[in-house]
Amino acid sequence: MNINKLGNQAGINPSTIRSIMKKRCDSPKAETVHYICIGFGISLKEFYDSDLFENIIDDD
Repeated sequence: MNINKLGNQAGINPSTIRSIMKKRCDSPKAETVHYICIGFGISLKEFYDSDLFENIIDDD
C-alpha cells in the first residue's frame, strides 16, 4: 500500500504519514496512530503487540 492510499483509508493527510516515515515527526499523537491503524485495518492492540515495542529504552 502506498502512502497516499493509506492516508485516504485512514482519513488523514498523506503528508502526516510522510513526516512520520521520514522521522520529521518522531512522536506522533495517539490519535494519528489510531487513524493509521484504521487505514491498515488493524486494532491499536494489534499495532502495539509487536516485538518492536518490547525493549524500548526511554532516553530521558
